[in-house]
This record gives sequence, structure tokens and C-alpha cells, in this order.
Amino acid sequence: MTWLAAASTGVTPESTQQAIGYPTLFLLVFLGALVPVVPTGALVSSAAVVAFHQSLPFALLFVFVTASLAAFLGDIALYWLGRRGMGSKNGSRWLEAIRSRAPEERLAQAQGKLAEHGVSVLVLSRLVPAGRIPVMLACLMAKWPLRRFVRGNAPACLAWAVTYQVIGILGGSLFEEPWEGVVAAVALTVVISAAPTVWKRVRSAG
Repeated sequence: MTWLAAASTGVTPESTQQAIGYPTLFLLVFLGALVPVVPTGALVSSAAVVAFHQSLPFALLFVFVTASLAAFLGDIALYWLGRRGMGSKNGSRWLEAIRSRAPEERLAQAQGKLAEHGVSVLVLSRLVPAGRIPVMLACLMAKWPLRRFVRGNAPACLAWAVTYQVIGILGGSLFEEPWEGVVAAVALTVVISAAPTVWKRVRSAG
């Protein structure tokens, strides 16, 4: 990955890292929003670590803008494709992908919270691991228009980008070498993502 390569070597000039890194980050986060298997949080944290160790001004701001914009556009594209699937007799593979990643229990919870709290649920769904897709499907089933989804999703993506960027900054500030900060940031995001699943299994076992 470009960001990891930039962190582990000092050969590439910072300007070249930015020219390659930001488009790469945008593309990966955008694709991660469309295909929810890419660890986008870890990507943002890793990019923040690299930016933290750069001397160029506004590097962290560029990471924030790139990540939040890519996540926002990816979410909007996926929601639009989901709406098309809902209106089609045969559905769509995008809608099926959304449904396959929204277990009935999580979907029921998302529908209840959406009915009770409305747009604010979208912000929390972006911050909770595996929370985005059930809430998005709940919005689709509630037949939210795209404009309403956009209003709620914009602050959600900003909050998400800030959260994972802070994780990266913390990782970068603890280590002198950027690659060490990247490893720490990735490890922390993996722990955060896995925590709800582990907690659920512990409760079930108990």
C-alpha cells in the first residue's frame, strides 16, 4: 500500500508521497464504502500517521478532507444503488450486498433507533463498528429520499474521519518512526472493530 510504503522508507520525497497518496487514499476509502470489506478506518489512521510525520503544511487537513469526502461520496453512491434496487423487481447485487451484511437482529435494532432518533442515528452508525450498513438498510426500508440521507450522512462522515485520524495522530505521536505509528494505529483500529463481536460472544458464553 502506498501509505505503508511511504511510512517505511524515506526515499520518496514528501511531495511525491502526497501526489500518489491522496488519490490512492480517496480511491480506497470510496471503494471501501461501496464494498464494505476494505478496512477504511485503518487506512485513514495510517494516512494520518504519515501526515503527522511530514513537514509539509496542511498534510493532516488534506487527509481529513480526502477521507471524509471519499466516504461521503461512497455512501451516497451505495445508497443510490440501494434505492434503485428497492425499486426494481429483480433487486440488485448492491442491495443484496447490503442485506447480506445486515443481520436481522442488527437491522431490527437499527430500525428502532432510526424511528426514535432519526437522522442523528447516521452519525453514530459511522462510528460504531459494523453499524453503518444496518442503518443504511433501515433508511432504505423506511424509504428515505436521497436528500434526507445526504443531510444525515455528511456530519457522519466528518465525525468518522476525525475519529480515525485522531487514532492515527495518537499512534504517530507515540513513536519516532512513522512505520511504528502505522502498525500501532492499524492494531488499534482492528481492536476497536473486533471489540463488539468479542463482547457479544463473551456475553453469549456467559
